[in-house]
Amino acid sequence: MEIEVRTLDNETAGTIELAEALFSATPRPDIMARVVHWQLAKRRAGTHKVKGMGEVSGTTKKPYKQKGTGNARQGSLRSPQFRTGGAVHGPVVRDHGYDLPKKVRRLGLISALSQKHAEGRLVVLDAASGSAKTGALAKKLKVLGWTSALIVDGAVDTEFLRAARNLPRIDVLPCVGANVYDILNHEVLVITRAGLDGLKERLI
Repeated sequence: MEIEVRTLDNETAGTIELAEALFSATPRPDIMARVVHWQLAKRRAGTHKVKGMGEVSGTTKKPYKQKGTGNARQGSLRSPQFRTGGAVHGPVVRDHGYDLPKKVRRLGLISALSQKHAEGRLVVLDAASGSAKTGALAKKLKVLGWTSALIVDGAVDTEFLRAARNLPRIDVLPCVGANVYDILNHEVLVITRAGLDGLKERLI
């Protein structure tokens, strides 16, 4: 399965053979959804916190005697029904992450790659380098028609990354950082020759 290789100057740089195991699989929306949920859960800080009944400031003395007042019985002013009381079952500091089998993560990434190829939104780039200025790179991307693109390279060029990091909806990742969420969150997936080699080593 061959695909045309493009350059940043919107020129042809030959063709390259794509691995069918990575780009011709049947996309699994259920697997991709599982992987995206796992990624977003890992990103959550989990620093939300409210004070419970045992943490709010206040006396522990019984407000008034149990019987004879005509009021409902109360044991503490820290109870949640009082204005200064603690919250009931409120959020606490915790880790929202969970484990996901490696095979599921691998299948999710392959499904995302195959879906981009099936939709015709996969572009193979000769090399992601040579643009040290944001303005110059923005003009090249405008000619290519990339308004939302994820560029995956083998080893990210520092100058190219510096030029692209201030462009909206344009992200650059090394092949080891390629993930389902970022692939699906961009319209176009751009992979360099080196990035393809890196993905083969990682997934095959």
